Parts: sequence; C-alpha cells; structure tokens
Amino acid sequence: MKRAHLQMLALCHMLEGIADDLPSRVDRLQCLAVAADLLPLLRQCHRFEEEVVFPAFARRTGGDEIVARLKLEHLEDESAATDLSEALLAYGHGRPIENPEAFGYMLRAFFESTRRHIAFERDHVLPAVVEACKGNSKEGA
Repeated sequence: MKRAHLQMLALCHMLEGIADDLPSRVDRLQCLAVAADLLPLLRQCHRFEEEVVFPAFARRTGGDEIVARLKLEHLEDESAATDLSEALLAYGHGRPIENPEAFGYMLRAFFESTRRHIAFERDHVLPAVVEACKGNSKEGA
C-alpha cells in the first residue's frame, strides 16, 4: 500500500506541475502519459484497499463508518479521475484548453483531495492494519 501511495503522490506531483504550467507551458505528451496512468493506478489502489486493507482495519477498530466514508471517497475520486483523464487526453491530442482557470481548478481539486485521502490512510488506517498484522502473527506463533 505504501508503494501505491507513493505512485499516486508522484501522479499528484505531475498534475500539480500541469496546473502550475497553465495556460501556455503545458506539455501535451505529459498530459497523455498522466491520463494513461491515472485511472488504472487509482482503480488498482482502490481495489487493494477495499479487498485487503479496509477489512483488516474494520476488524481491528470496528471502524465500519470510516470504511464506508473512504469507499465513498473512492467512488468520487474515480468519477473525478475519469473527467480529468478525458480533459488531459483532449488537450494531449491537440484540443485547446478552453478555460484554463476551470481546468486548473479541476486538477488542483483532484490532487489535493487525493493527498488528503492518502494522508488519512497513512496516519490512521495503516497503523491499525499494521497492529492487526502484528497481533495475528503473535497469535499464530
């Protein structure tokens, strides 16, 4: 999960660079590369979290409401990533950015939300899962 978080944070850094380069210095090839990676990586991270990490967290903490909120954030993130990927692909394939301010807002909203989500998981979910794993290995010994 830590590796997936690092990959997502690297994508966030690239998205921030695109936002900072608006309106005239944006690299179209970088837009295509980010668009190609964004949804597959996000879905892979979410699938692992929902199938492995969240159940362990819920068992350890009884945090079913927290897990439900995080899963809802996953749905919202995937919807936003779909829209963002479409915009990045369009620009990467030569379409002009009709409203750079709105595009910048879309980029920033996504990467800031993703960074907050990762920080919460890193600070609250992962420590509980690590403790659960330690407890399981002590019980198995």
